[in-house]
Amino acid sequence: MTLHRQAPSGRSDERLILRPQIALDPALVDPPRFRLPDGPMPARTAYQLITDELMLDGNARLNLATFVTTWMEPEACRLMAETADKNLIDKDEYPVTAELEARCVNMIADLWSAPEQTQAIGCSTIGSSEACMLAGLAFKFRWRKRNPPAGARPNLVMGENVQVCWEKFCRYWEVEPRKAKLGPGRTCLTADAAAALCDENTIGVVAVLGSTFDGVYEPVAEIAAALDRLEADRGWDIPLHVDAASGGFVAPFLDPELEWDFRVGRVDSINASGHKYGLVYPGVGWLVWRDQAKVPDELVFHVDYLGGQMPTFTLNFSRPGSEVVAQYFNFLHLGRSGYTSVLADCRSTARWTAARIAAMDEFELVSDGTGIPAFAFKLRDGADYTVYDVSDRLRVHGWQVPAYRFPPDLEDMAVLRVVVRNGFGRDLAGRLVEHIREAVDGLGPQRAKPHRAAFHH
Repeated sequence: MTLHRQAPSGRSDERLILRPQIALDPALVDPPRFRLPDGPMPARTAYQLITDELMLDGNARLNLATFVTTWMEPEACRLMAETADKNLIDKDEYPVTAELEARCVNMIADLWSAPEQTQAIGCSTIGSSEACMLAGLAFKFRWRKRNPPAGARPNLVMGENVQVCWEKFCRYWEVEPRKAKLGPGRTCLTADAAAALCDENTIGVVAVLGSTFDGVYEPVAEIAAALDRLEADRGWDIPLHVDAASGGFVAPFLDPELEWDFRVGRVDSINASGHKYGLVYPGVGWLVWRDQAKVPDELVFHVDYLGGQMPTFTLNFSRPGSEVVAQYFNFLHLGRSGYTSVLADCRSTARWTAARIAAMDEFELVSDGTGIPAFAFKLRDGADYTVYDVSDRLRVHGWQVPAYRFPPDLEDMAVLRVVVRNGFGRDLAGRLVEHIREAVDGLGPQRAKPHRAAFHH
């Protein structure tokens, strides 16, 4: 959650301006911007006032920075509106919504190859960040059961490219983060690097299936094999969590032969964001453990004051059931073949776009969209402008293409990244490529340029 400061005293009396057409009641006055108005205003007036302000937000469909879903089908939107009042935590009052959540967990466990004989266990969350926190807590509490020596400090091994939620977990719950360094040609965690950072107080290793920096999959099976060797040599039984926030709803459909899930014996838990390539609006995530033994009993609370007995493992409490209902809608509506078709189109568009950007003399690919449908690219040496300049030029056309630097030891590498989501097809991709060409032409030296034919799809 973003932190916001209270407005300084000089701004506290600023007012929103009512347009004459919506201020028909002469008793209405311009409402304060940072304080509650003294009295009510008609719902239609409040709606129009807020709508006018929201016009200055970017166009969500042109936001190529986010992995979060920006388009759903009208039927899904209607279902979400109809179920926004259902409190997901109140499973006694809304048993059918709870049943749909349970069905989704079962479908996802099956999707991630959970062995039937172990009876996988899981839950929905507000997103992958909460799911990662819960997975980390399960790691830490299981480490404590090993009776570590007094004063021992738990540590968690990961790559420098992990999402910030893992840094938050380590800081909030007093776990030492051990991050494998990156370097030229090495943008994510490797098996050797992970094993080298482990010791008897390592509570777990995090492998990322779909790095937010460049979209690549980390080698889960190779990391697991390295941890197997470490247990054989040193006796350290170190579990593995797969942060599949983006890749958990991509790899099962597009890379079924890739062993990254519960087929890998050392993988104890997996998370994914339903609101990314699960194709649901924000905020829903999913977390599945291989079996009940991976979730310490002391982390589960049994609440009865809403009626009935309700086991819960969550950092939140009340939240709408609408996102879970929308996830179930997608599962029913699309099925395996539907998800495969949607995601194959996303990956195809990502690779098509990456190839055309790579063909420009000014750019060099860092990744090409063969992992999750996202890719990163950088300027070749010698440019007299930066990726930040290119990003700024693209905003003229409404595109939000983020420019950023990689983590330590690769911080000299600044890139642009394009995330291809459902609803971003070849037509829009062609326009993006044209606008990138236009941006660099405007930034680079002025010179005569050959005629460029329009893209045809």
